[in-house]
Amino acid sequence: MAVQLTDPAQPHRVPGLRERKKQRTRDALVESAHRLFLEQGYARTTVDEIAAAVDVSQRTFFRYFANKDEVALAILADAEDHFVANLRERPAAENPLQALRHAIVRTWRELGGSPDGRPSSITAALELIQLIESTPTLLAAHLRRITEQEQIVAGILAEREGLDPAVDLRPRVMAAVFGGVLRSAHLSWSAEVESSGSEGMINLIERHFDQLGPALAGDWRPAV
Repeated sequence: MAVQLTDPAQPHRVPGLRERKKQRTRDALVESAHRLFLEQGYARTTVDEIAAAVDVSQRTFFRYFANKDEVALAILADAEDHFVANLRERPAAENPLQALRHAIVRTWRELGGSPDGRPSSITAALELIQLIESTPTLLAAHLRRITEQEQIVAGILAEREGLDPAVDLRPRVMAAVFGGVLRSAHLSWSAEVESSGSEGMINLIERHFDQLGPALAGDWRPAV
């Protein structure tokens, strides 16, 4: 399943048997949903089919997920949570852009270390990105999540820099720019078949970040 997060401020705690069983059920639902969506399409896949593939009831499915959108986006949602944890851990000496860049590269690299075929793997995450772009319902839900993510990121940046985000616009602007750069990299990956695996995505992200300064402050017109 997706990378499990722990609060660095809390002592390490081994999950109990009940927690592990619940995690395995959630993992199985996400994995089955992902497989069914890829095999027969998002629209044609029902909650009943997802639940049946794991041998649980529809009622059990709704204990874990509010709807089909939520289980479909769970892979990226877990990755986003992992990114937030990585961002919180970045050294205070890094400026906001450095912290964002290093946190997202670390996140993709750690995702790439997961076994292929698992919902947390780089393969599954990249497959989901393609599915989202071809499914209007999922794209709308994903864009809503991106907006929520930007608010979280802006709050973290403001806290790191000792700013009030209600007064200082820079954390929100930086979070929005970061989200745009990341989405552009994701779309580029979908279009560039030679880019594969975590390192392919990381290279695209790095290239997009390298262009951020020239795009914002450079003269785009070629010299005459």
